[in-house]
Amino acid sequence: MSQTLDRFGRIDSLVVSAGIGAYGGILDGTDDDLTTMIETNFSATVWNVRAAVPHMLATGGDIVIVASVAGLRGGANEAVYAATKFAQIGLAGAVDRELRTSGIRVTAICPAAVSTEFALGHGRTEGDPWLDDVLRPEDVAAAVVTVLEQPRRMRTTMWSMWAATEAS
Repeated sequence: MSQTLDRFGRIDSLVVSAGIGAYGGILDGTDDDLTTMIETNFSATVWNVRAAVPHMLATGGDIVIVASVAGLRGGANEAVYAATKFAQIGLAGAVDRELRTSGIRVTAICPAAVSTEFALGHGRTEGDPWLDDVLRPEDVAAAVVTVLEQPRRMRTTMWSMWAATEAS
C-alpha cells in the first residue's frame, strides 16, 4: 500500500485477486499446503482490506474481492478451497455493510471455472477442449471493470458468473 500511496497519493480501488487451490478430499494435501491455501486466499485478503480501508475512509472507493462460485456452493474434492472462498464472500458482505456509509463499496466476484494456470495445473493441458467452454481471465477482468465503473449511486455486492455453455 505504501508504494501505491507514494506513487498516486491515494487509493481509489483495491482488487484482491490472488489465490491458489488444489482439488482433493478433506484428507488430501499436506498440512503445509492447506495452510498456504488458507493464508493466501483468506488471510491475505483480510490483511489487504485492512491496509487499504484507512486510506479510503475519507474519500470512499471500491474493494473487489475475486472469490469463486465454489464459495457459494462447495463441491466434492474442494472442501478447503471452497471454505476459503466462502470466507472471502462473507468478508466482502460484512465489510460492505460496515463501510457502506463511508462511501466504500465492496463486491465479491464469483467466477466459475476460468482457463488459467490453476486449471491447467490440475490434469488439463493446453488444447484441452474443456478449456474452450469455461471463462477466460479477460471475462473476470471485464466484470471487475464493470463494477468499478458503475455510477457511485449503485453497488454490486456479489456477481456470480459462468461461461454460457457451463452448467450452473
